[in-house]
Amino acid sequence: MGEAPRLTHLRADGSAYMVDVSAKDVTARSATARGRVDLSGEAVAALRDGTVPKGDALGVARIAGIQAAKRTPDLVPLCHPVAIHGVEVDLEVDDGGVEITATVRTADRTGIEMEALTCVSVAGLALVDMIKAVDRFAVIGGIRVVAKSGGRSGDWVRPE
Repeated sequence: MGEAPRLTHLRADGSAYMVDVSAKDVTARSATARGRVDLSGEAVAALRDGTVPKGDALGVARIAGIQAAKRTPDLVPLCHPVAIHGVEVDLEVDDGGVEITATVRTADRTGIEMEALTCVSVAGLALVDMIKAVDRFAVIGGIRVVAKSGGRSGDWVRPE
């Protein structure tokens, strides 16, 4: 049996710290994350018909996700501030709810997976806030990184 991988944000004494990435090369990086909001048929119909009482729920969720990606280091304590060069948020309505996909891009010294995950999470929260008058039982779930590129570890795609 090999040695367990070392957790990069923990010192030998177990205390947390922010990893120094100053010696790493700046490279183009991207990460894509997905998640889902399960909704009632009534809520799906309201989204499709544009009759959500609070207004453009999908538009608000998209903007909330973009804002969240930019604010990730304020929410995740050991996350490095990185320059966000692009954020794409796609909200696809299907018969059971909304699939949220976010791709975040940068050219920096560290990965951007946390920004993509935060984008999807907050887009889901904003969607629930917008639709809760129609569906109090909405469920956010399945939030995960599905692909990343750039950096020392290169490209990776989650088998789905």
